[in-house]
Amino acid sequence: MSVRPLVIIPDSRLRLVSDPIVRVDAKVRALVSDMFETMYDAPGIGLAAIQIGVPERVVTIDTAREDEEKSPLALINPEIVTASEELSVYQEGCLSIPEYYEDVERPARVTVRFMDLNGEIREIEADGLLATCVQHEIDHLNGVLFIDHISKLKRDRVVKRFTKVAKEKEREGGA
Repeated sequence: MSVRPLVIIPDSRLRLVSDPIVRVDAKVRALVSDMFETMYDAPGIGLAAIQIGVPERVVTIDTAREDEEKSPLALINPEIVTASEELSVYQEGCLSIPEYYEDVERPARVTVRFMDLNGEIREIEADGLLATCVQHEIDHLNGVLFIDHISKLKRDRVVKRFTKVAKEKEREGGA
């Protein structure tokens, strides 16, 4: 297990559509292990493989609070099979867009089909924070960021700010 570096906007890899996992093997389990280690270290409640530079359809989630027992959930090739018409709003953040938070409206409940670490197909019903987190992470697998769900003006401001920071870091590293 190891903590891997996070991919931060404006890195174009975050816009890639991730490839499906054909078979759950030792390589996939090692990836999931690294993802949990990275997610807990950040700290965050969800991580898509692309956020550590791996364009594969793998997501890790743990919405347990600090004072609760960990509740890790690994989703391989997750897909939303049903979504409620009822919507809910949560303030979302993203490990790939550090220290930026915005209210996002999404379906309040979803049913998600995925493969577990044994390669078994499973389905879960999610609501509340888990539903929001699952949708946020599946968006990552499709090259979509939570800022794509906010106004263009706010999104452009965020991207501009992070692009400026990235250019400054590049200059410092290249000097």
